[in-house]
Amino acid sequence: MEGSTSQGTRRGGRGTFGARIAVIFGLQMLVVVIASLMTAYNVAPLGATLAIMLCSGALAWLAVSRAWAPIAALAKLLNGWDPDHPDMQGLEAEGGKRSNADVSSLIRGLHGLASRIEGFGDRERNFTRDASHELRSPLTVIKMSSDMLADETDLSEFGHRSLERIRRSTRELESLVEAFLILSRESDQGLAEEDFIVNKVLRQEVDYARELIAGRPVELILDEPAAFALHASPRVFAVLCGQLIRHALQQTDQGTIVVTVMPGSVSVINPAVDSPEPGSRRHAAVDRHGFDLAIARRLSDRFQWPLELRALPGASRVASVRFPNPQPVEA
Repeated sequence: MEGSTSQGTRRGGRGTFGARIAVIFGLQMLVVVIASLMTAYNVAPLGATLAIMLCSGALAWLAVSRAWAPIAALAKLLNGWDPDHPDMQGLEAEGGKRSNADVSSLIRGLHGLASRIEGFGDRERNFTRDASHELRSPLTVIKMSSDMLADETDLSEFGHRSLERIRRSTRELESLVEAFLILSRESDQGLAEEDFIVNKVLRQEVDYARELIAGRPVELILDEPAAFALHASPRVFAVLCGQLIRHALQQTDQGTIVVTVMPGSVSVINPAVDSPEPGSRRHAAVDRHGFDLAIARRLSDRFQWPLELRALPGASRVASVRFPNPQPVEA
């Protein structure tokens, strides 16, 4: 108790920046008033009064500059601050040699904030590294095991149906893990960018999505009236378009879903459907896979690829993504 009291007294004795400035300018005003009265009552000549005022102003400026020096030093330190490599030792050293209570409070707050941000960065890197390995490894095992089961000749019809459900769920989980790993990164580091043709990536995503509608009265068509290339991460593009396609599949009981490639944009059109009754299996599927659309929105916002949702006549719905700076496809 005694130690904390003495510490609080010591901090309180330092004074705040505002209090110091008030004392400095209060003393200067007092000097000006006294000098003016001395001139008014012919106690001192006008030249001496002006000299006193100028000297008091210079002394006040020096005192304010000295009081402002810790703020300027802290601003200089923060101006060269690198969030990826925070200079915690420099911040601690800056706080150790300052006696201003306001600056000490700022440095303590910044030190705590920088420590938390550094901890968040470490947890982000650990999560993306561990999740990338620990989640993908079992998925790989499941895919290899399902492929081995598919080669079994004496597998029953029920077993084949169960195997297809396992494959579809594995594919969905794989896409979801990929989306989460992309969104969990604070920056785009680790995502290799390259020039790629969007049509080729879309064909692969459409083929993957067709596995999810096996046995359902739903048709998935890729319409390619145009072709263009992008300089970006093909993984991010594939995950974004895959989420939009899966969202359309979950919203469609029957009919034709059309994925269209236009100059600089990709759209997914699913046919009109009746609104599902609350509590039904269809309603649950619609609610759950609004989640795919939420992920697609976050990806489009993150990489600045505008996503637009609209309804066509007949209540058909269109989700389109526009890609700035599309590149022509060279022959």
